[in-house]
Amino acid sequence: MENELKIGEYNRLRIVKEVPFGLYLDGYEDEILLPLQYVPESYEIDGFIDVFIYRDSEDRIIATTLKPLATINQFAFLEVKQVTPIGVFLEWGLMKDLLVPFGQQWEKMSVGKSYLVYVYLDPQTDRIVASARIDKFLSLLDDVEEFTIGQKVQALPFEYTHLGIKCLVNNCKLGQLFKNEIFTNVKLGEAMDVYIDNIREDGKLDLRIEPIGIQRMDSQREKIMEAIEQNGGTLNLHDKSPAEEIYEQLGMSKKDFKKAVGGLYKSKLIILGDNCIIKS
Repeated sequence: MENELKIGEYNRLRIVKEVPFGLYLDGYEDEILLPLQYVPESYEIDGFIDVFIYRDSEDRIIATTLKPLATINQFAFLEVKQVTPIGVFLEWGLMKDLLVPFGQQWEKMSVGKSYLVYVYLDPQTDRIVASARIDKFLSLLDDVEEFTIGQKVQALPFEYTHLGIKCLVNNCKLGQLFKNEIFTNVKLGEAMDVYIDNIREDGKLDLRIEPIGIQRMDSQREKIMEAIEQNGGTLNLHDKSPAEEIYEQLGMSKKDFKKAVGGLYKSKLIILGDNCIIKS
């Protein structure tokens, strides 16, 4: 609704007046303080300013020009700053840290470790909080987007598992990068482009870093040809080279390497030496 203050989101509000400790903004029902440390260098009374609205440590509605790492109704990978009797507090870019109540944790959360959480406005307290129980929020997004095998998507890696790395895909679905498909440095909390390899019956996604099918093989062949060019026309790898050596030089599995080399040989783009590959 227009002319309604939105807590946990950005609001464009009119500047009402200046005071020694900041600016008062029109919050529609009440005036809201923008503390002095967040006041921009230039402004005009009756002009408008974009601010984020939240509750401070004394539960007062307050404005800031700082940008949190997430607003309400968003997922974010955030670090635990403090553990208290009521829950843990996360660093999210504002003076007041973000609370995850104990009831919203699926495991004991530790200081210094980061977790994927969902940020929302608690309807009972009207406070911004976060939950690590992300499954219940993802279930509300099941029909947001349809996926297809081979589709390029954005993944946020957030948890190591015995299978590989669990990811949040396009902010609405869980996916898994398997150990044998990880041929590059993957950092938790850093978004990356991946491809859908399989869609399971439960709706979760199997992911891979390289594209699949013809597109993927073309990518692998290009990578090998680039490496040959960079090495003066000869690449000191062959089908008996250790998988670790192939990965170190090319960032691909031995299986993909052999398939790509076979395709290049059939296309007469390379010659197979005793212990090397030579550009034709």
